Amino acid sequence: MHEGVMLMALHLDDIDREILAALTSDARVPLVTLAARVHLSRNAVKQRIDRMERDRVIAGYTLVRGTPAGNAVTAVVMVYRTDRMRGAGVVSALSRITEVVRCDILSGEFDLLVTVTAESMDRLGQIWEEIAALPGVDNTVTSVSLARVIDRR
Repeated sequence: MHEGVMLMALHLDDIDREILAALTSDARVPLVTLAARVHLSRNAVKQRIDRMERDRVIAGYTLVRGTPAGNAVTAVVMVYRTDRMRGAGVVSALSRITEVVRCDILSGEFDLLVTVTAESMDRLGQIWEEIAALPGVDNTVTSVSLARVIDRR
């Protein structure tokens, strides 16, 4: 694809940005509500969303799990792996822990940055023990979030 054509395909106007902001805030917002918000027809909004999906501006939709009481505990666990990045066993095991909401591969001293959201400190402790006991995990450092001041999910 010619560079100029590619740039045109990825151009977003103010209405596109407003649609993206609304979908980022609530991916389940009805098309009719979006259409009223941006002063377009439902069909025009649908076409814009379809185009942004095609152009990979919108790469997918996801579920954000809540907790029944709203008292979730979030922590980051930095993991140092024995194999220093060569095996997939630790990441595979982490993917099976439902409270692991994110896992990033890092450069530097630690290999993985694991974000965990649990329903309680007790459950967080159990998850930490599970992670620390995984074959291939050499060391962990865990920090518990005291307060969330910015959340752009």
